[in-house]
Amino acid sequence: MKKIILLGLLSVMVFSGCESELDQAPISNRSAATFYNNETDFEQAIVGVYNALSYHSGSQFYLSEVRSDNVYIAGLAGVREWIPITNLSRTLGNSITRTAWDAPYVGILRANTVLDKLNEAAVPDQTTRNRMEGETKFLRAFFYFDLVRFFGGVPVIDRIITPAEALEIPRGTPQDVYDLIVSDLKSAITLLPNTPSEAGRPSSVVAKALLGKVYLTMSGPTYGISGPGLGVDMKSDALTLFNDVISSGQFGDVPSYATIFNSTSENNADIVFAIQNINDGTGGDKGIGTILPTLMYHESWARVHLPFAGGSPSDGIVTPSNQVLNSFEASDVRDDYSILRSWVDDTGGLSTDAMIVKYLDLDSNDEPIASTLPVDRFNWGVDFPVIRYTDVLLMKAEILIQTGGSQTDIDKIINDVRNRAGLGTVSNVNLDVLLEERRKEFYGEGLRFHDLVRTGKVIDVMNAWIAVDDAADVMNQMEANFIIYPINQSQLEVSPGLYEQNPGYN
Repeated sequence: MKKIILLGLLSVMVFSGCESELDQAPISNRSAATFYNNETDFEQAIVGVYNALSYHSGSQFYLSEVRSDNVYIAGLAGVREWIPITNLSRTLGNSITRTAWDAPYVGILRANTVLDKLNEAAVPDQTTRNRMEGETKFLRAFFYFDLVRFFGGVPVIDRIITPAEALEIPRGTPQDVYDLIVSDLKSAITLLPNTPSEAGRPSSVVAKALLGKVYLTMSGPTYGISGPGLGVDMKSDALTLFNDVISSGQFGDVPSYATIFNSTSENNADIVFAIQNINDGTGGDKGIGTILPTLMYHESWARVHLPFAGGSPSDGIVTPSNQVLNSFEASDVRDDYSILRSWVDDTGGLSTDAMIVKYLDLDSNDEPIASTLPVDRFNWGVDFPVIRYTDVLLMKAEILIQTGGSQTDIDKIINDVRNRAGLGTVSNVNLDVLLEERRKEFYGEGLRFHDLVRTGKVIDVMNAWIAVDDAADVMNQMEANFIIYPINQSQLEVSPGLYEQNPGYN
């Protein structure tokens, strides 16, 4: 995927004429009619759909990791946009939530355009055409899965529409959104090859992994809101899909935790699907690298250890919560790899403001490896793991716990993960133990809030944490309404009355 991702920069131009109007929903592009003439054109256009994934890591970090008990930001002196997210504010519309709505719809626009134009005359080979359709439907489902988890019901648009039509399409229900997601992923499973055509592209097995996570999310409780959980029991369907992924033999154990994320060992056996990022060494925000590490490290650390600016500033510093820092056992290698607990600051002193360094490729002296540094803070080349094999295994264990499955199988899955982390075995693992293991295994990967919501634990766990860790007394209590985010005011004003604001927000 990395060798062709640069083509996305060209294909983005095909769509760019209308995206400035994409405040509400995807709108068709007149120039697209003359672009799709042959297989190469479609390949470029599909890479443009992949290019739209660039928002995903930042949205998952802010709206799932920062929202959860994994991160604490007092923010007493600042107005940074992530502060109301972590503090459960009722007044929350900002660029972070706006991007989480707008950016997936950019991808949906591109996907709908590709699916509308794909035809036998332009792409005569049926196998190639099937792959193209399967990849595009997988990506469209991916975008909608992000939307339903963050906003609940959203407008469901599965075709090219006009600006006038966009002003008349209301929000669908979460069930409506899931109907399209499930349909697209089932099609992708049928259309895609069994193994990826290239690293970073989905296969039939990858689509099964994502559909399994979708089913598990749908099975979560509703909390009495129009959110991501439907309260339906799809766990057995999810388990079947996860078992298919496991039995495919395409993934397996990676003995070293660091190897999973290291930029020199990308697309290893633990990676089911990852967003591919490139550090091309030339600088400039081309949309082929990721800003994610910059969102995590501290600005004062960067002034000493990096050749460029950036990082979370002192008035809104992103810091692992005390609770998560205290949760790691002494020998847990995931602690050392994911979190830097102390470092030399720009005064030469020792700072104990812990920070997330999972994607920084630090050496044994906690210094960035020079060969992995980008020219600027926008274009780190490290890939972002979306679904890991370890995630599939632990989701299987989650289902077994909830359905009365084999305790031996449950314990083995958890102990295999703990063994790689340098920890001893445990027995009689229950859901709480599993969630704590997931918390440490996937720290910094944007899964924590989703995990708590899916398992029905989010309100109790968050409020128990707030009672202990909110030293600055800046957080609201967690409530069901805060499981999803508000619709940005700009959306509400495009066609007044078309959308209603999600309950709980001003």
